[in-house]
Amino acid sequence: MLIELRIRDYAVIDTLTLQLGPGLNALTGETGAGKSIIVGALSLLLGERASSEDVRVGAERAVVEGVFDVEGRADLLARLDDLGLQAEDGLLILRREVQAAGRNRAWVNGSPATARVVGLLGSALVDLHGQHEHQTLLHRSAQRDILDAYAEATGLAADVRQLHREWADARDALEARRARARELASRADFLRFQLAEIADAEVEPGEEDTLEVQARRLEHARELAEGAYRLHAELYDGEGALSDRLAEARSLAERLRRVDPSLAEVADGVEAAYHAVVEAGRAAGSYADGVEQDPRDLERVQERQHRLFRLKQKYGPGLDDVVATGERLAGEVAELDAADRDVSDLEVRRDRARDALHVTAARLTSAREAAGTRLARDVEAVLPRLGMPSAIMRIALLPTDEPGAGGAEDVEFQVSLNPGFEPRPLRRVASGGELSRVMLALKSLLARVDRVPTLVFDEIDAGIGGVVATGVARTLAEVAADHQVFVITHLPQLASRAGAHLLVRKGESDGLAVTSVAELRGDDRVVEIARMLGGDPESDASREHARELLAAG
Repeated sequence: MLIELRIRDYAVIDTLTLQLGPGLNALTGETGAGKSIIVGALSLLLGERASSEDVRVGAERAVVEGVFDVEGRADLLARLDDLGLQAEDGLLILRREVQAAGRNRAWVNGSPATARVVGLLGSALVDLHGQHEHQTLLHRSAQRDILDAYAEATGLAADVRQLHREWADARDALEARRARARELASRADFLRFQLAEIADAEVEPGEEDTLEVQARRLEHARELAEGAYRLHAELYDGEGALSDRLAEARSLAERLRRVDPSLAEVADGVEAAYHAVVEAGRAAGSYADGVEQDPRDLERVQERQHRLFRLKQKYGPGLDDVVATGERLAGEVAELDAADRDVSDLEVRRDRARDALHVTAARLTSAREAAGTRLARDVEAVLPRLGMPSAIMRIALLPTDEPGAGGAEDVEFQVSLNPGFEPRPLRRVASGGELSRVMLALKSLLARVDRVPTLVFDEIDAGIGGVVATGVARTLAEVAADHQVFVITHLPQLASRAGAHLLVRKGESDGLAVTSVAELRGDDRVVEIARMLGGDPESDASREHARELLAAG
């Protein structure tokens, strides 16, 4: 519920703080005192478009802040979590700021947010009924939600929304698969040609480096063979070969070590050198014997290099890219080959989702039809005491071509407020005050299932008095048993029933009009009720009448 509303530099309001409690809260005051301005500030918090004209003359910015108790509101806490936000100690603080320069900003619990996010959260906490732009009852979607709540079919409606989403997803997936299949089919021959060209090449990882080494070796085959033979002779097999000289040195070192063991390290080194030279000489000879000098080998390597070069030009830039392109093409060809099966599977998925949607939507339609008759009858029973004795209520279910997220029909509330007139859509018939009273009738019936904790009524008492005013007051008090209700009123019958009575006054400060609010208690409240009764608030009779109303409330 709304615990506190803070307003600063908004219109004629300098600084204003409203402390609100549970149950019925009444806001009264002389005409022009600024009651509608307070509603306007609250509307800004609920997502109303900001205007620099709202900023008080001489101020830099207007600020509206609402403090809400959201303890136990699991749905709202989950929504906050989805937004990366959280309530602090069970409190949610929404803030809108409008600058005279035209910019506006918003916050949720001190974290910057968009005005849209603040409005979405606010609309889940406060339902404001007054001027037409704030009246959710005018929208078919809101009428549908009210009917579903009355029918205790909100779970069924959620199932329909989920099934419609599943059907839409299946439909979109099918269309996307068909479009993809058409796109692949249009270039199927080219895909298969490209894939065959890459696959036939049988590209190996690191093949370019291997071919480069092979080509260099084949280009210099004679030079390599001759050099290796020469090295073989110098080290091992020629006249005066290094291995022969090292053999002599090896014998000398061994004799010296036998005389002086301290020369063992020198002898070991000579021994190792001898064996290394012998091994290297033999290896050089083996290499020379194995050098291929057939020109056809070089041609084959160069042809392979040229083939890979062409592949890189077409599918590169690198050989890894050629391999990756081949894998992609293979996937696309496989996708093309599986298109018929995939399309068939998706058609089955779509049809099953559609059938489930139709079945569940039909159940929802039945629930709405039964509840619509009851709700219309119940509203008609409440409206006479709200000043509409001849009102007729109809809830029309308007079938749609196909079930949508909202079911198989639109819901339209239709009323006739005057004898002899056929019921017409509510948005085309009711005035602001009448619309608020229709909503009040609905809220009185839905009070136990409605999730919005705070209801604000403005203009609900337009053009009524006497017995009707008493009926409106009694109905509001009934709604306030399950909701926090904030009502702007001129009716003493209504104000007298409020648990908290706030008085709006207009004054002047530094030559500018200023609106203030005070909570009335005791004799101050008696005086205000007496004023609202239309008599002399200072007279004993008027005050006694006011006390009687307060006692009855």
